[in-house]
Amino acid sequence: MPELPEVETTRCGIDAVMTGHPLRQLVVRQPTLRWPVPAHLPQTLAGHSVLACQRRGKYLLIRFEHGTQIVHLGMSGSLRRTPDDELPRKHDHIDWIFDHATLRLHDPRRFGAVLWHPAEAGPIEAHPLLAILGMEPFDPALTPEWLHGQLHRRSLPIKQALLGGHIVVGVGNIYASESLFRAGIHPALPANRLSRPRCARLLQAIRDTLGDALRAGGTTLRDYVGIGGEPGYFQFHAYVYERDGQPCRQCGTVIRRIVQGQRATYFCPRCQPRR
Repeated sequence: MPELPEVETTRCGIDAVMTGHPLRQLVVRQPTLRWPVPAHLPQTLAGHSVLACQRRGKYLLIRFEHGTQIVHLGMSGSLRRTPDDELPRKHDHIDWIFDHATLRLHDPRRFGAVLWHPAEAGPIEAHPLLAILGMEPFDPALTPEWLHGQLHRRSLPIKQALLGGHIVVGVGNIYASESLFRAGIHPALPANRLSRPRCARLLQAIRDTLGDALRAGGTTLRDYVGIGGEPGYFQFHAYVYERDGQPCRQCGTVIRRIVQGQRATYFCPRCQPRR
């Protein structure tokens, strides 16, 4: 599933192409995604200029003067710039057509979303999908003390607390495993057992991990590509993710794999003792 680094990489790419340009046509070939694409959307957007391309959590926000388009890449989606004469492939569901470029949503599993929030409905931050989200990981207001206060209320395993997205957004399955390794925290440790110093280490590890992933263009395991069709490369630098049975890059201990909440978790038993 595309996580924060992949979505932010996509945002940077589409911002350079879309912002400041009028959308000539929105072509919807498949309206049945995770939620139905609003039938009025092509008519609502045609001829209107994109004011900004932003991100909240894993949601892309394409802003117009009369509302905001909310785009989620789901589990297998990607937005790619295509030549004007390139025929749609299977699973190419939506096109944003500008005079100078075409962007195409490819989503084999159709778990993505393309929705509309009109300006008269209020601030986009109040949309039900966004209002429940936690803090952005690079927000200066996100401090070790605040994180400790949030985790202190939760007894579930720390990895699952991170995946929920209600405390910190964008730390998905890959980056949660990697961040916990860098912080030396066992993924099954109850969240409320983390001390303030360990919360400080965890927050720094999250920021370092996501920063490294952003510089690598994200992670490509199967479907994700950037808007130019280029893959991400973070997977080649992972310490633990999908490295079960291989030696730890730090201590040589064999990396282990467990399942938490139906998601695979990877860790080093020596570098991440359960205490």
